[in-house]
Parts: sequence; structure tokens; C-alpha cells
Amino acid sequence: MLTEVYSDILDKVNHALDEIRPHLAVDGGNIEVVEITNDLIVRIKWLGNCEHCSMSAMTMRAGVEQALKSKMPEIKAVEAVNGFFTV
Repeated sequence: MLTEVYSDILDKVNHALDEIRPHLAVDGGNIEVVEITNDLIVRIKWLGNCEHCSMSAMTMRAGVEQALKSKMPEIKAVEAVNGFFTV
């Protein structure tokens, strides 16, 4: 992916995730983007308490994936590289 295009997409993804981060922080967690693939799959890493939380799968689908796809419909999927439920 071209550096400028990647940077723009990464900025948009992080902006969308900024809406989720305060909710994660309440429980001592956070999230970071590890990679955005050429086919627009966002790979995230759970941080803090989110890494071992049994609710991470629900948070992924109902929170993270929903927030990203509502702001960026071009995103194909969101996958976690760590945590309770990894892809």
C-alpha cells in the first residue's frame, strides 16, 4: 500500500478507534493498530485488561468492528492478533 494512502487510512482508523478507547480505558484496557493489509483488513492488538478479557470477542464485533465499518465502509474485516479470542 502506498505510504500516503496507508497513512491516511491509518489516521481514519485511529480516529474511529478514539471513540472506543475511553470505554476500554474504564476497564483498564486499550487497543492499537498493528497492521492494515492491502485488502483493507485491520489487525489490532488488545492492550491491558482487554488482552485477557472474556468479553473481547463481543467488544470486537459490537464495538470495534462496528465503529470502524460505520466510519470506513471500505474496511473488510477487523482481526485481533492477541487476546482471549484470536483469529
